Amino acid sequence: MALKRGLSGRNSGNVSCYSIVVLVFCSFLAPLIFFVGRGVYTSTSIDNNDFSTTTSKQVSSFVKEKILAKSNTNNAEGNKWTQIAANVRTEISRGKQDDLVDDDHSQFHTPAILARRQLRERRHEKRAAALVKQDDEVTVKLENAALERSKSVDSAVLGKYSIWRKENENENTDSKVHLMRDQMIMARVYISIATMKKNPGLAQELQKQLKESQRALGEAMYDADLTRSAHEKIKSMDQVLSKAKEQLYDCNLVTGKLRAILQSADEQVRSLKRQSTFLSQLAAKTIPNGIHCLSMRLAIDYYLLPPEKRKFPRSENLENPSLFHYALFSDNVLAASVVVNSTIMNAKEPAKHVFHLVTDKLNFGAMNMWFLLNPPGKATIHVENVDEFKWLNSSYCPVLRQLESAAMKEYYFKGSHSTTLSAGSSNLKYRNPKYLSMLNHLRFYLPQIYPKLDKILFLDDDIVVQKDLTGLWSVNLHEKVNGAVETCGESFHRFDKYLNFSNPHIAKNFDPNACGWAYGMNIFYLKEWKKRDITGIYHKWQNMNEDRVLWKLGTLPPGLMTFYGLTHPLDKSWHVLGLGYSPSIDGSEIENAAVIHYNGNMKPWLELAMTKYKSYWTKYIKFDHPYIRACKLGE
Repeated sequence: MALKRGLSGRNSGNVSCYSIVVLVFCSFLAPLIFFVGRGVYTSTSIDNNDFSTTTSKQVSSFVKEKILAKSNTNNAEGNKWTQIAANVRTEISRGKQDDLVDDDHSQFHTPAILARRQLRERRHEKRAAALVKQDDEVTVKLENAALERSKSVDSAVLGKYSIWRKENENENTDSKVHLMRDQMIMARVYISIATMKKNPGLAQELQKQLKESQRALGEAMYDADLTRSAHEKIKSMDQVLSKAKEQLYDCNLVTGKLRAILQSADEQVRSLKRQSTFLSQLAAKTIPNGIHCLSMRLAIDYYLLPPEKRKFPRSENLENPSLFHYALFSDNVLAASVVVNSTIMNAKEPAKHVFHLVTDKLNFGAMNMWFLLNPPGKATIHVENVDEFKWLNSSYCPVLRQLESAAMKEYYFKGSHSTTLSAGSSNLKYRNPKYLSMLNHLRFYLPQIYPKLDKILFLDDDIVVQKDLTGLWSVNLHEKVNGAVETCGESFHRFDKYLNFSNPHIAKNFDPNACGWAYGMNIFYLKEWKKRDITGIYHKWQNMNEDRVLWKLGTLPPGLMTFYGLTHPLDKSWHVLGLGYSPSIDGSEIENAAVIHYNGNMKPWLELAMTKYKSYWTKYIKFDHPYIRACKLGE
């Protein structure tokens, strides 16, 4: 019995110890295991979230690249990839929202949890910055792709417009002006139809509104020039036109009236063109007041000089064939001075150049006085009066005989030619003094004027020399008489544009498609000239053209006929033409030309000269000269 109690007491003590151990485990170890497990789970969850976020961003970037690639080739495929990217971003957003909900409902806010949360937020900020950077790079790629596509667009088709242009590029738009003009045209159409259909009320209403629109439009060329009432007038006219359209519209009638208006406007344009050409011809043949003043002042001073002071030095060079001789026939002192000055200033050896000037008796004193006061350096110059060429008379020269005939006077000065503006320009051409002056025909008598010279360079007075011209004397003309620049690249410089090929003499002897050439800078081989009797050929054609059946007027047509087959083509860089009529000559051609020619009506000494070409001429004028200042030629 005693033994049983002892055993029972020992068992009882063991049970108590076990209970204590269990209690200690539950109080301390279980919470510790829970915290450790929670930490591991949280860390794993964070890592999984990080991996998920990184993976999703990579997928998003990959999808964007696929979309960019596909959008450049196929719009439908691009839309598909765009939808995929949107779905991916939606799933990512949902994952982020779940993480936020879990964080907001977390029951543990110990320092360790807060530290991990801050770490997670910093990582999110870094990834957000990386995504923004990636988006910027994608935007740049898209912009560059758009720029590359814009480069492939044909600029010739777009003109001044481009895909980047502003809609209101020009502040002075004229859309309202055009609208008002169109409304006025339609108003005239409906007035005519209303009158035809006996609707005087509507016709008067249209007429009244038309006058108001005309007053509102005035002389405006742009919308900015319109009055404040213009907008109201446009509305009022639109209402009246709508009313007229409802009552009067007939497709055939409207079409017919518009066609009549178009024909009338076309005829007005042609009339204005004729008048414009007439006025330009009139301006071209006049002498500006400044040049007339210059000639008068110089002439007065010349005839006040004693005879011994009227002579030029170095007269022994005038017949020396080894020098470089120039022929210049002009009645314009200022123009002649530019030709001489430009030639000497660009010459390599000025002392070897000799200028032979011929003018009329009216300008003989002025021409002499100018070059006595302004000698061309070491070059030689000589001035002659065409009226003193006693051999040049009507018995020898067909042109003089024709000009003295009653029929020619009737043709040039009287006849049935109208002098009104509406008559146009063709009649005025016949009265141009250059066609009646022997200075214009002297080019066919060079061997008679300079019998001891072998070669001579003929220059017009509306040219400017820009380079040394001595190379022309060494050009091999291959036994031809005339060295000139051909102009057959332009259709109006073919023979058929100058000669009457319906005449059998012309059709038999010339090719209508033969290349024309330019007067203004021509190197003439006078030995060959005399050998082939060029002046005799010229006289033959002039005699045959007494009734003007071969050509109308001028010296180029008989020149083309006289030197047919006897002209050697020079390089085009020697002589560039068109500065007196064409605004589209390439600047590099002008700069590289040895001689530039202001052929046409817009001569550089006239107010109607083209400004863009005028500086090439004016730089050879001495504007500080007392005579130039006195005649206000620099203004």
